[in-house]
Amino acid sequence: MTDNILSGLGLTADQKAFRKRIIGGSDANTIMSGNDERIMRLWQEKRGEIESEDLSDVLQVQLGSFTESFNRAWFTKMTKRSVTNAGDQMVCLDHPFMGCTLDGLTDLGETVWEAKHVSAFAKEEEILDKYRPQITHNMIVCGLKQATLSVIFGNHKYACIDIALDEDYAADLIEAEADFYSCIQTNTFPVIISGPYTGPVDKIVDMNGNNAWSSAAADFIANQTAAKLFDTAKSGLKDLVPVDAVEAFGHGITAKRSKTGSLTIKESK
Repeated sequence: MTDNILSGLGLTADQKAFRKRIIGGSDANTIMSGNDERIMRLWQEKRGEIESEDLSDVLQVQLGSFTESFNRAWFTKMTKRSVTNAGDQMVCLDHPFMGCTLDGLTDLGETVWEAKHVSAFAKEEEILDKYRPQITHNMIVCGLKQATLSVIFGNHKYACIDIALDEDYAADLIEAEADFYSCIQTNTFPVIISGPYTGPVDKIVDMNGNNAWSSAAADFIANQTAAKLFDTAKSGLKDLVPVDAVEAFGHGITAKRSKTGSLTIKESK
């Protein structure tokens, strides 16, 4: 019985073959990681020089796979939003080298749904940073502008985190993935995207000769008052939302409350 449960986890043979042909969501995490070893290994895997890493004995990976169906059901129970298309293989129309195997879609197919089972001590902002490449990749592949992370923290906390597509980040990701795919096709070593700087922070830099700085500085000074008004209005709108309301709207603005209680203010569509 135990062997049957474990053997049913993870990707099918067809899904594994599909992943070898395209750049997938988890590949996006690797490409943007800045980790030389992981990126080189992925390049070798995609070229067929080495086998993909065996994750069958990695508890975190297998537990996430095992709890995905429960996560899906819990998400629907907590939010009343159904999930469809689980396991579907998608290929981007604009960038055919990009693809993904969906955890699912929600909101009648308008939102990418991604399931995660993480440490009980993880923070929401850490989860967003860690999986931003993957969730952005999947939105690009599906041609959608919104996604939700359905996250189980250990065994005591659940959060549904709604995410809007960051167009600038998406453009950077597409460029990075296109470069990586080109390296696979041409048998060229990939250029490693630098991770966070970890060296000394002690320089004082004169930016007076930098035109980009000059332009950004002018915009910053010119829009300080508007930014303060925006922040004040946003705070005021949040204060006006009744504590028992999951959504409030009017005059072109919509406020939505997540399961964690946080409010998101957006222009109404």
